[in-house]
Amino acid sequence: MTTISAIVAELRDRAGKGAARATRREGLVPGVIYGGKQDPICIAIDPRVIWAELHKPGFKTRLFDVDLGSGGKHRCLARDVQFHPVTDQPQHIDLMRVSADAVVHVKVPVHVVNADKAPGIKAGGVVSLEMHEVEVTCAPDLIPGEIVIDLTGKDVGFAVHVDELGLPAGVTPYHVGAKAAVLTIVPPTVKGGEAEASAEA
Repeated sequence: MTTISAIVAELRDRAGKGAARATRREGLVPGVIYGGKQDPICIAIDPRVIWAELHKPGFKTRLFDVDLGSGGKHRCLARDVQFHPVTDQPQHIDLMRVSADAVVHVKVPVHVVNADKAPGIKAGGVVSLEMHEVEVTCAPDLIPGEIVIDLTGKDVGFAVHVDELGLPAGVTPYHVGAKAAVLTIVPPTVKGGEAEASAEA
């Protein structure tokens, strides 16, 4: 089951660039909650809350219960955060409402573990990560936080394909073939001169 994080936000009474700039002058980050067959809601969030959530694993695979006080609570997925090109401060956040019976599309990050325990890596092989994330469809409460590939005991030539990821029941890869490679351990690259010298020896 996916992680659910509770955050507090404020309602904004106006939309548009001018209102967004005014929100930023107040030290808050403007945003919008949309989807779920309801009208969009303009919100404002403390940037420290956004930074705290961004630094936790799986920002876009976690559910958020957004508390708007008198505006009620909304269960959402984070869809986008826009940043200032110079200061890197969050400038806007998009949140999408989800319901328990919805089917969502989510890009789940791929994490590689125990590369130091792989004989193929110790022998000079290199991990070639073909997919840093895999897009899936599933119910909101089934969203995987991450996809972990364990390289313990793996040698050069080892490969993992989409259909070998062991995704939970109800989680289906989207727009990617079952036999598409996610990761391989490839042989070490040998420079031409080194290869020739080795051949002469």
